[in-house]
Amino acid sequence: MDVWRGRERYRGGDAGAGIESWHAFSFGPHYDPDNLRFGAVIACNEERLAPGAGFDEHPHSHTEIVTWVVEGELTHRDSAGNENVVRAGDVQRLSAASGVRHVERNDGTEPLTFLQMWLAPLEPGGEPCYEVVHGIADSTPYALPEAGAMLHVRRLRAGERTAVPDAAYVYAHVVRGDIRLDGETLSAGDAARITDAKDVEAVGVSAAELLLWEMRG
Repeated sequence: MDVWRGRERYRGGDAGAGIESWHAFSFGPHYDPDNLRFGAVIACNEERLAPGAGFDEHPHSHTEIVTWVVEGELTHRDSAGNENVVRAGDVQRLSAASGVRHVERNDGTEPLTFLQMWLAPLEPGGEPCYEVVHGIADSTPYALPEAGAMLHVRRLRAGERTAVPDAAYVYAHVVRGDIRLDGETLSAGDAARITDAKDVEAVGVSAAELLLWEMRG
């Protein structure tokens, strides 16, 4: 297990435009050849948008883009005609496939924080697709077969235990609170990259929310 602290992420964004970004993997000008991906995950970006701020229309291709809202409301529009407001507890997926353009904004009156995770598809190309699952439950993992991955959401009370999936690769990101994972304490913004996970447990040190990507080899 390799632990990456939130303070080790690369800082980006545009403060003057109300955008603050924290990148867990090599990204844009923060090129790091030793931190390009883990399993299928090629980006895990924490984005903070002030009211009225956002990302203008920009392109993506050959990427599975999964978004998890921490607080606030995210407005999404794309070139395929999809438009939605994504809230905390929702999972949004945009399969960029052969190419799509989208806009992401905070059209609300409160600050917006969301995690955007990019995964490499098993096969490039295809037609773009989009979906939102509202109010995903802890007991219902979100399958992403296009990337050979599955997202588990775990909300823990202090002292509560949960099993980490046995898998070739597990990427764990602490959204809020503190957890204990294989002898390490992780706080909000921290992540762990686990190879050949087997019989690993996470324990809530406080009330916590944890995202787990289970990925095959």
